[in-house]
Amino acid sequence: MDRHVPSADNPWLALRNLTPARIALGRTGTSLPTGAQLDFQFAHAQARDAVHLPFDHGALREQLQARGRETLLLHSAAADRHQYLQRPDLGRRLCDDSVAALREHAQAHPGGVDLAIVVADGLSALAVHRHTLPLLGRFEEQASADGWSMAPIVLVEQGRVAVADEVGELLGARMTVMLIGERPGLSSPDSLGLYFTYGPKVGLTDAYRNCISNVRLEGLSYGMAAHRLLYLMREACRRKLSGVNLKDEAEVHSLDADQPPAKGGNFLLGDR
Repeated sequence: MDRHVPSADNPWLALRNLTPARIALGRTGTSLPTGAQLDFQFAHAQARDAVHLPFDHGALREQLQARGRETLLLHSAAADRHQYLQRPDLGRRLCDDSVAALREHAQAHPGGVDLAIVVADGLSALAVHRHTLPLLGRFEEQASADGWSMAPIVLVEQGRVAVADEVGELLGARMTVMLIGERPGLSSPDSLGLYFTYGPKVGLTDAYRNCISNVRLEGLSYGMAAHRLLYLMREACRRKLSGVNLKDEAEVHSLDADQPPAKGGNFLLGDR
């Protein structure tokens, strides 16, 4: 007796070429095919590994310093990964030693800065390892023309988004940009998020931030992420605000367009 039972034909199979979503997986009897089930378990394992991967800040600091960028290494109030995952509030504040180190730096460099860039492992150190350097390369080559003064790049272990508010306040920064590993999905264990805040201070809610998410090779490109971030920063300096009252209306050039879009145009908003 032939024990091999082939999977049933699936007319939706061609749609899988259009999306990374788990569609048209097929079936064998009333169950998923073994291959689809193994793929799901592998993706789930990748997501779990991304959450628990240690932040290799040493390698990142060496690479940044090789590019001539000064760095500061800090730690949140979460003592370790276990506490970080169970106590989100501790990941939003710096530990006492880090607060003292930032105050000492601010005293040695009075006057404040325009921008503080903060890099934290978040929920995917893998995203930070893969995308921080190429993104900063694209961003800084555009930002240098604007003449903004920058603090040393701040690396925070066990950090969450709001920790950038405390960093910016202590450094006297007018703006902060947080680069952080986003919560891994089953098709995106290495997605990097950018969070921009104008006038950072402890106690701000997410309503005061602008988010640019899914920065990775399969998602939003480094060039487009840098373009959107620069637009938000320029508009924030002009309007003295960020968050829900600052909309992303950056001009977006399509890859195959011969002509630039009309001034103020956004392909998501249509003609104005």
